[in-house]
Amino acid sequence: MQTRRERVYLETPRHRIAGTLTLARDGYRSRVSDVLNASERDFIPLTDVTVELVGHDGPGTHHDFLAVSRHHVVIAIPELPEDGSLEAASAAVPPAGAL
Repeated sequence: MQTRRERVYLETPRHRIAGTLTLARDGYRSRVSDVLNASERDFIPLTDVTVELVGHDGPGTHHDFLAVSRHHVVIAIPELPEDGSLEAASAAVPPAGAL
């Protein structure tokens, strides 16, 4: 199976985690959401990982490998696009009272 690597940012109630996730190149299990929703897996394997404690200053710790319980993930964000820009929230959500 051909694979690709994608940088992801995960947050648990206590940690911010940045790491590299290995995904299928295309098709089944080629998206971050596929890994998060895989009921047969309890852990998400990451490499080249930086872990920071929520609410604490400092650079965090680096680890070659980390397995994160998918049940503890509160937020998962794939790497930003090449230009580093995000779509404005106002463009995706109608203004209050517009419905």
